[in-house]
Amino acid sequence: MIRDNQKFNETIQPNSAFLKQLKDKLPEFFSKEGNFNLDKFKSELQEYNINELKDGYQLDFIGKDYARRQAGEMPTTVIVPNEDQNKGEGANSQNLFFSGDNLEVLRHLQSAYVNKIDVIYIDPPYNTGQDDFVYPDNFEYSDHQLETMFGLDDDQLSRLKSIQGKSSHSAWLTFMYPRLELAKHLLKRDGVIFISIDDNEASNLKEICDEIFGENNFLAQVVWERAYAPINLKKNFSPSHDYMLVYGRDTNIIETNGIPRTNVADDRYQNPDNDHRGIWQSDNLSVGPAISENIYPITTPSGRVVEPPVGRSWRLSQKAFRERLVDNRIWFGSDGNGVPRIKRFKSELHKTGITPMTIWKYQDVGHSQSATQDLQALMGGRKYFSYPKPVKLIQRAIQLYSDQDSTIMDFFAGSATTAEAVMQQNIEDGGHRKFIMVQLPEKTYHMNKDGNKIPTKGGKAAFQDGFMSIDEIAQERIRRAAKKIKQDNELTLPENFDGSFKHYRVVKPTKQTLENIENFDPNGTDLFTNMVDGFSSNSLGITGNATGEATILTTWLAKDGYSFDADVEEVMFNNYSAHKVEDNRLYLINEGWGAEQTKELLNQLGTHQLEVQSVVIFGYSFNVAELRELESGLKQLDSKVTLIKRY
Repeated sequence: MIRDNQKFNETIQPNSAFLKQLKDKLPEFFSKEGNFNLDKFKSELQEYNINELKDGYQLDFIGKDYARRQAGEMPTTVIVPNEDQNKGEGANSQNLFFSGDNLEVLRHLQSAYVNKIDVIYIDPPYNTGQDDFVYPDNFEYSDHQLETMFGLDDDQLSRLKSIQGKSSHSAWLTFMYPRLELAKHLLKRDGVIFISIDDNEASNLKEICDEIFGENNFLAQVVWERAYAPINLKKNFSPSHDYMLVYGRDTNIIETNGIPRTNVADDRYQNPDNDHRGIWQSDNLSVGPAISENIYPITTPSGRVVEPPVGRSWRLSQKAFRERLVDNRIWFGSDGNGVPRIKRFKSELHKTGITPMTIWKYQDVGHSQSATQDLQALMGGRKYFSYPKPVKLIQRAIQLYSDQDSTIMDFFAGSATTAEAVMQQNIEDGGHRKFIMVQLPEKTYHMNKDGNKIPTKGGKAAFQDGFMSIDEIAQERIRRAAKKIKQDNELTLPENFDGSFKHYRVVKPTKQTLENIENFDPNGTDLFTNMVDGFSSNSLGITGNATGEATILTTWLAKDGYSFDADVEEVMFNNYSAHKVEDNRLYLINEGWGAEQTKELLNQLGTHQLEVQSVVIFGYSFNVAELRELESGLKQLDSKVTLIKRY
């Protein structure tokens, strides 16, 4: 587990994540030792006459190699279930809320949620040079290790370390790069990510998104009109907009649902000529820039001759125009004297919505002030966040690229606006979308030299109301939003409306547990320390009443690709509690396994009372004699059952 991942992280290189993707997609170019055959790859390119780009452009910045390496690392934390929440109000919920470093959470989700997420929306720190961003990740390696990993000299090492605690462009890019790289893997092939940003980092964000997602997968740079009045104290310009960069995993198969139609939009469809095909609206027949072969005169029914405007041409060839004219698909106005327009029938629309434009006005999706006021009202009149996003803004993103059973993720959850937007959209169209929220448990206080809790600059109101961290506010916001939605839709609320969530904390083991891991001898005959208990919520110093076994099992299930609602069944072997998952794997975590348990397990496997493909053990709970006996017994079975040892 932790030890295995630490050893793995010591060996990877900046391109390890890329090579893994390449091996998954093109295994034929790798030897059995894992070496990439570059000559064979070049030969294939030449054979199919692929044009190679000789002189490319890409964004470079201090910390880029380190960021790329981070994207390939395994998690060194554990997932601790909040049993109070998960067996209480969240027992039947399929929504997930993670409290922890989003980089670690994204690492944990790489197996269970790869190619599973439909829409990601994030609102990362904007890096305005104020208090909104400083590089938070600590280099967990010695100077010598960093120099060896990246081939750095002393000066380059100094530059790399200079980004710690800073808000430079390089620091911000180093922070964002691995998170976006990992997020890409979670998206479905037709999945889409929306990223809110302002002018300070918009251009840099566009560069790294082009690199990570591919320039051809860029969908739009949406301009959100976030303010409706100028700030007159500004010296030059009063900013009135933010951006949302929109990228898809594969734009070849992505198509928007469109913005839901309104009565105003539908009113544009009429039938002034009583066409038997139903209601329609007319569309401009001219386009620009001009196509010379599509410039020709058209005679209206009234006898007037018209041509396309200067610099434009008709969108149809002469042949196509004549065909549509015969089919009564050209409209010259009620008097037959108008400039020709093409008829678009509502019945022929291939989607229910209106194609979105790239400027989103506050009248349609809300503005910063309305978002602040709405959240303040929801939270009892208290202002905990300065610039939350409007629910309608994120709801529009959800409308454009999700269906009724989609999974929506936000790994910079903040006040959890995205969770409310998901619930609201489900109410509006009867959907069953699920959300995954991730928020760092950033404290609303700090400790002074006397050991007293003092509220932070922006956390005073929250601290006074008993919220010790931002993730607690976000969870309460979800509860209150769900309650309000239920009240507002009391008569029409679906029976299966999901207004709750399961909660997990992603935390590092204690120093003592890490020391026990470091000092553990897998070849020893005696076990001096119960390693399982070190992963309980009590030992980790957090609430939630999770046992160490529950923490280890939850962490392993995610690692092995199981969702958080996987079917887990308790199986007993002579008073020893094991866990079987989806008739596939058997997990042995606690101490107390011995010869009697091995005998019972082999009997159940041999008589097919129990069917599993592998047995996974927590190595710290087994001494060498127990382990050898179990390993030997499994090898003698007719059916192949793999033993997996984890440390």
